[in-house]
Amino acid sequence: MDNKALILDIAMNLNRIGNWAADDYTKKRKRISTFLEETSKFIKLLNYSSLPDRFKQTYSNFINAYSKLKTEGENGPQDPLSWAEGMMTWGNILTHRSRFLN
Repeated sequence: MDNKALILDIAMNLNRIGNWAADDYTKKRKRISTFLEETSKFIKLLNYSSLPDRFKQTYSNFINAYSKLKTEGENGPQDPLSWAEGMMTWGNILTHRSRFLN
């Protein structure tokens, strides 16, 4: 799978997770956990060194934010709506910035 496809899969997962959390985090916690795991696998598959320079800073910022979001999601966010918004925001950012990928 190429980097652009991986980024778009990550972005789609983040938006799904955010939507589920906004609907009812507690009820959809197992599904959210499954998709957090899948998203983490996609991140590990991504070839960072081949990313264009104009995308690397965005991706680095995302990785830092995702680490915190993932931990919070696994532990149960204090404010599920705010957490959901963070996930969806990164999903939208990655989707928008993916235009810089081949």
